[in-house]
Amino acid sequence: MSIEVKNISKSYGAQKALDNISFSVQKGEIVGFLGPNGAGKSTLMKILTTYINADSGVALVNGFDVNSQEKSVQLSIGYLPEHNPLYLDLYVREYLAFNADVYKVEKSRIEEVIQLTGLQTESHKKIGQLSKGYRQRVGLANALLHNPDVLILDEPTTGLDPNQLVEIRNVIRNVGKDKTIFLSTHIMQEVEAICDRVIIIDKGQIVADKKLETLISANKEQVIEVEFDLKTEEDLIAQIPHLKSFKNTHGNSWELTFVSDKDMRPTVFDFAYDNGLKTLQLNQKNKNLEAVFREITKE
Repeated sequence: MSIEVKNISKSYGAQKALDNISFSVQKGEIVGFLGPNGAGKSTLMKILTTYINADSGVALVNGFDVNSQEKSVQLSIGYLPEHNPLYLDLYVREYLAFNADVYKVEKSRIEEVIQLTGLQTESHKKIGQLSKGYRQRVGLANALLHNPDVLILDEPTTGLDPNQLVEIRNVIRNVGKDKTIFLSTHIMQEVEAICDRVIIIDKGQIVADKKLETLISANKEQVIEVEFDLKTEEDLIAQIPHLKSFKNTHGNSWELTFVSDKDMRPTVFDFAYDNGLKTLQLNQKNKNLEAVFREITKE
C-alpha cells in the first residue's frame, strides 16, 4: 500500500477534527479526498505529511510510519499545500535549484520538471511575476523534483480561472500515470475528470469510500425535467409516486426529484396521460458527483 490510515483521531481542544478513521490507497491510484469545510481534510493531509501528529492511530506512507520515520516519509512524498508557499523574489529556475540542493537531486531534474509541468515559457521570470496558475505549476514542479512515489495535493486548483483549471488538471493527470495521487478539492468536476476513487469525510468521519463510477451509480436520487402543455397546480404534482421534492422552473416546466432504482420517466408520462396533460419535454438529468456529495453530507 502507498498510504495506510488506521484508526486515526485528532482533536483541537473540544473539537474532534478526525474521529477514528481508516482507509488505504494502493500504488498507482488517483484518489479524490472530499468533504465540507471543516470536515478534517487538511488535518489528515498534515498528518500524512508529518506536519502534525495524530492523537491516536497509525499512518504509513510507502510503509514508513509518519510519527517515527518522518524523514523517510518526507522523501517518499511530494506535497502541494492549499496555500502554496513560494519565494516570490526568486526566479523559477533559481527556486527549483535551491530545492534540488535540499533534496540532493541532479540539476538535470530541474529541466525535466519544467517540461513536465509546462513551465518552459515562464521559467525565466521571477515567481512574483507569475499568474496564480503558473505559481501552482511551480509548486507542483517542486513537489515532483525528487521523483516521489506519492503526491499529496491539498486544493491544488484553488483560485484558478477556467483555462488554468484545465491546464493544471492535465498536468496532474499526466504525472499521475506512474504515481499515487491523494487529492483534496472542492471542485467536483476535477474529481470526475481525474480520479479513480473517492473518499468523502464529514464531521471527522469517513462517510463514503468507493470507486467513482460505483459511488455515482449507487445514488438512487434522480432528477426529471418535464414540461407540460398546460398549467399544473402543485397539489397535483405532489401526487406523483416516489416523488421526493419538486420545483417549478418556469411556466409549465418542473424539476422533479425522485428516490428510486428505476427510470421514473414512464411514471411521469403516465401521470400526465392520466391527468389529461401532454409532455412537451421529458428529460432525465445526468447523475453527477456533486449531487451525490450533497446527498451524503447534508445535515
